[in-house]
Amino acid sequence: MNQNVISVAVVGTGFGQKVHIPGFKAHPHTDVIAVYHRDINKAKAIADANNIPHACNSVADIVKLPELDAVSISTPPFLHYEMAKTVLEAGKHLLLEKPTTLNVSEAKELYQLAIANGVTAVVDFEFRFVPGWQLFAELLSSGYVGNKRLIKIDWLGSSRADTSRPWNWYSSQEKGGGALGSLGSHAFDYIYWLFGPVSRLSAYLNTAIPNRIDPSNDVLKPVETDDNCLLSLELADGTPCQLNISAVVNAPRTHWVEVYGDRGTLVLGSENQKDYIHGFRVWGSQAGQPLAEIEIPQQLMFTQNFTDGRISAFIRVVDQWLQGINQKQSIVPSLREGVYSQLLMDLSHKSHERRSWVDVPSLDAYLENVQ
Repeated sequence: MNQNVISVAVVGTGFGQKVHIPGFKAHPHTDVIAVYHRDINKAKAIADANNIPHACNSVADIVKLPELDAVSISTPPFLHYEMAKTVLEAGKHLLLEKPTTLNVSEAKELYQLAIANGVTAVVDFEFRFVPGWQLFAELLSSGYVGNKRLIKIDWLGSSRADTSRPWNWYSSQEKGGGALGSLGSHAFDYIYWLFGPVSRLSAYLNTAIPNRIDPSNDVLKPVETDDNCLLSLELADGTPCQLNISAVVNAPRTHWVEVYGDRGTLVLGSENQKDYIHGFRVWGSQAGQPLAEIEIPQQLMFTQNFTDGRISAFIRVVDQWLQGINQKQSIVPSLREGVYSQLLMDLSHKSHERRSWVDVPSLDAYLENVQ
């Protein structure tokens, strides 16, 4: 493997075409050599349009390419486990979109497989790499708020608000759809990153739009997945955290994180309706003073911006991935963090079904004790 340039195959051509391919092409140390689509003709068309030498309709064929070093997967969640397993068993490095898998058992198996095969696997938890979020994390670590007393998070979007939007895999439980998988997977990761582990949780999941038109027959089909998620968390340090997620509302404040402590308050938020990466600002106050915006330092800012804001954060994830590959070590966010996010999602479904609080084991305990 060339230390300077990593040969990558892109599997999944929705988000893959919008973010992964342009992100890898913009990165000086990655070369996209193959693309996958289940329809070989579409794979060839995408390859031709992006000057990619190989087009495949089988992941098994992709990992046989002798010059291949690594694979990124951005297919719908129900395809992640088998595809990622094929990649890891072939000894190729992996970049996987969230949610990691359909359940935590699958996620744990992939994590163990990556270790066994000595490859570097990351999950695309982008918020860890966004300038405003990085400043927010630094301020929290410096003790800006003191002892945390309350955390309140609202992530309110309109991507599924249109009732005429047709039924697709997002509406299917067995295919990993729903707002919890789409947005909650990110939220559970950044809660772990910013505030530490969760000790217990209570979840209420709601389907606001119960039926959507099936495009195959123009008949209304029941939606099996959640549009709204209301979650109460107790962190391991005892701090209460309220997390509200929706994919079906038109809210003026799309993504807001508020932390209240005995010394101060920190707020992170964005009103950007079109770009969920750019637009975040940070405000703070201490000793009862009014909130004031805190400028994001230049060294945290993206060095290059794109029409699709997600590409900037994705490139930083790739930077982290390449560092792990070149140094032959695990990095964060790895499949270990993917396991924890998946565990919290599984337990949220369990809590909703039982209509009760559920305890959350520590990540170490889960990885050591569950077979």
